[in-house]
Amino acid sequence: MSGDGTVGKALDVLDQVAEFGRPVRFGTLLEASPFPKATLYRFLQTLTNQRMLEYDAERQTYALGVRLVRLAHAAWTQSSLAPLARPHLDALSAKIGLTVHLAQLDSGQVLYIDKRNAAQPVDMYSQAGKIGPAYCTGVGKAMLAFLPDAEQARALTQQSFHVFTKQTLASKTALKAELKNIVTRGHAFDREEHEPGIICVAVPILSAGARVLGGLSITGSTKDTDYGQLDTHVPDLKSTAAAIARAAQDWRFPGADPLQQTGT
Repeated sequence: MSGDGTVGKALDVLDQVAEFGRPVRFGTLLEASPFPKATLYRFLQTLTNQRMLEYDAERQTYALGVRLVRLAHAAWTQSSLAPLARPHLDALSAKIGLTVHLAQLDSGQVLYIDKRNAAQPVDMYSQAGKIGPAYCTGVGKAMLAFLPDAEQARALTQQSFHVFTKQTLASKTALKAELKNIVTRGHAFDREEHEPGIICVAVPILSAGARVLGGLSITGSTKDTDYGQLDTHVPDLKSTAAAIARAAQDWRFPGADPLQQTGT
């Protein structure tokens, strides 16, 4: 639960509704809520009044509101790598014929912000807009590995270490050893650690100052590819990540004051 007062608590409720992935009744929310009935109801009413939630009186359910669509679009345009990375993802996907993911870290977790499906798509968890675990995904581990020590330590405390498959790294010690190997190697693998039959190779997207901007991965099914084949795509993956990083360095917010942007 957030420690940021009323606003933080209201956002916690908004997150709770979002996590269901479908319209949800008050009673269902109350069962999982840390708030008393009256408090939860008050937050739901406020969020509904502000169009952050929509209430269906006939079904008596709450769902995310259309105002969030506008805010999400603004965030996608102004704060994510997705718009400027789009042509680079298109080119990479067309060249290799496998699924490409673009992601950023959000509170120690993976936020998928764009995706290009393979010529023959494979059903998998990751979709643009979804949050995934960092400790057991290739793109998550690639980003974690290159964080500064203090940021990495904080991010590691935010991992759940839930065991999804027999390959999942189930402890901080195992993950830290893996992250060291990733730094040495320069890229990460997902060895069926999150989903059986799904493997990937991933690299971080680093600024000129080595700051982690995001991550990029190529993903496939064990039926269609193997680690050796994925490894052959690493040069293309790294060159695409570098191109996205250069685009991010040169990018300016639309309408922003150029004097503020240059720091003069």
